[in-house]
Amino acid sequence: MDTAGQDINLNSPNKGQLPDFMIDVPVDPGVAAQSPAVEGLTETEEEELRAELAKVEEEIITLRQVLAAKERHCGELKRRLGLSALGELKQNLSKSWHDVQVSNAYVKTSEKLGEWNEKVTQSDLYKKTQETLSQAGQKTSAALSTMGSAISRKLGDMRNSATFKSFEDRVGTIKSKVVGGRENGSDSLPSPAGSADQPLPGHAPF
Repeated sequence: MDTAGQDINLNSPNKGQLPDFMIDVPVDPGVAAQSPAVEGLTETEEEELRAELAKVEEEIITLRQVLAAKERHCGELKRRLGLSALGELKQNLSKSWHDVQVSNAYVKTSEKLGEWNEKVTQSDLYKKTQETLSQAGQKTSAALSTMGSAISRKLGDMRNSATFKSFEDRVGTIKSKVVGGRENGSDSLPSPAGSADQPLPGHAPF
């Protein structure tokens, strides 16, 4: 067995002695022996610093209490003035947006976008695309106008045709017969053969 394993025995005469492989290990002096005072300070200076630290911490607590009281008072004043949290939020957002608009980054970005827009609108590709779209719109309008004229002309030809006039005459004849029959007190339509005065079969005259 090795030396380290042998020295584990509490009854060994070598207890408390470090093994040979740990003798040369360096030890941090700050860990080995820590003095109550900070290095480079005397006990008097350390006490003064601790006293000053306690005073500053006490002042911080006092200031926090004062700030909390001021916040409560501010909330009470806003409530009495009718200032809601939503209105205050809108005001803050408006102010933030104004700050963004006047910021250097926003101004530079706007100028850059303006330059890009000018370059795009002045480019040959943009002009050709705009001309193509304009020509396409004009052609579409002309085609629709031509189609509308053709439809109107076709309808006019149909109305002037013999078939349409014959149909119109028949409708007029039927309409005149219906109106004439109503004026004579008869609700029955006259027969096409001109037998309006003859009674219908199976019905005796009054």
